[in-house]
Amino acid sequence: MHQQNPDRLRMWTEQGNVTISQLFFQHYKKCDIQDDEALLILHMLAFIDKGNHFPTPDDLVERSHFTHEQVSRHMQRLFQKGYLSIQQRYDEKDVLFEAFSFHSLWNRILDLLLTEKTTEKEMTQKEEEGDIFRLFEQEFGRLLSPMESETIGMWIDQDHQTPELIRAALKEAVLAQKMSLRYIDRILFEWKKKNVKTMKDVEKQASQFRTVPERTSTPPQKTNKVPFYNWLEERE
Repeated sequence: MHQQNPDRLRMWTEQGNVTISQLFFQHYKKCDIQDDEALLILHMLAFIDKGNHFPTPDDLVERSHFTHEQVSRHMQRLFQKGYLSIQQRYDEKDVLFEAFSFHSLWNRILDLLLTEKTTEKEMTQKEEEGDIFRLFEQEFGRLLSPMESETIGMWIDQDHQTPELIRAALKEAVLAQKMSLRYIDRILFEWKKKNVKTMKDVEKQASQFRTVPERTSTPPQKTNKVPFYNWLEERE
């Protein structure tokens, strides 16, 4: 077993590292890149990190088990897929030189990542929308009619109401013991007029309403009843 030697560790660290995102390893298969092609990309990036921006097939063969034919074939496939390109650049002395570039590959991987996130978000939204219909059926104690299902769908698709606000409006209807979509629709309409978009906005509206003293035509009398927050009687 080797003893700890600062010189040995320095020899290792001084050579530097090949910097490449984990996204490459997570997505190169989806980019139709074979394992041998991925390994060739890593070798090319190692040369580029060391300042050799245009490694030759001889360079790549010398440090790998690839043959010249394999290197040429893998590079050709990367060119054909649009993942590898040759760019002309200028160095610090304004001298023109050629360099390999994998920018198109990085952009392709980022596109895949964004598509996956969008798809995941859409799936989550669809699940939440499905839960809304099931919640209404649960509270109504029956299956929704086609007309009722269409109304809820319009809240989501046309009015762009969030499942969160629809659930909150349903809760208010349950508390008011007014189980009708018309009543819930009017609640959502009032909230939209008042720019209520989040649960914090809902709570704020409820808090403001409950701090307003009740108006009575007779002297106030002691009561233990707590006034219910009726969203639809604020128009006065």
